[in-house]
Amino acid sequence: MTPVLDTLTVGDSPEAWARAGFRVESGCCRIASLRIDLSGRAAGGGIRSWGLRHLSDAVTGAAIDGLPTDVSTSDTAIAGASHPNGVSGVDHLVVATPDCGRTVAALEAAGFEPRRGRLSKSHGTPLRQVFFWAGPTILEVIGPEEPAGDGPASFFGLALVAEDLDFTAAWFGDRIGRPKQAVQPGRRIATLRHKEIGISIPLAVMSPHGSLPGSPPQVTG
Repeated sequence: MTPVLDTLTVGDSPEAWARAGFRVESGCCRIASLRIDLSGRAAGGGIRSWGLRHLSDAVTGAAIDGLPTDVSTSDTAIAGASHPNGVSGVDHLVVATPDCGRTVAALEAAGFEPRRGRLSKSHGTPLRQVFFWAGPTILEVIGPEEPAGDGPASFFGLALVAEDLDFTAAWFGDRIGRPKQAVQPGRRIATLRHKEIGISIPLAVMSPHGSLPGSPPQVTG
């Protein structure tokens, strides 16, 4: 059984996420099956760690290529309630690395299985992308085409899902970019101006898989 993303610990205040239209209870925000523990900024912002179920015994209790990793012992995830901003799910978690080959090997040792990879040149500089399933959430690893240093991998950001992206864009107003076509056929994406709302991690919101007729789900980014 492959690892399942169960939790993220994020160095933000619960109040910031609540002001951004997320339902927060006791310092925790649940988006579909993902629990986000909001630990405050005392130890710094960003994604501080992830909690995984069904980890390989070889890496239990250890970081995965520098990614602080907690072992989740829950057997099932509790689905979160709907959010006032219209967000209803998590599409993918992005991990950045200076060495894709090394990070992919570390993830494979932890029990993850690569599902797809590609080389993107949409931003000018070639960018390697490798995709894994982490339960219902896609894990996307991004890095240079060739190794560019020996630094650790790091958590970058999250792409969320809204059933009605236009509603969510209207809710955020000028705190979100205009929805545009995503890489996946039939989907759209809008990027939150996260710093303006007191959130330390990059957040994007996407329309659901297959949101246009004839558009099947794809493991891509």
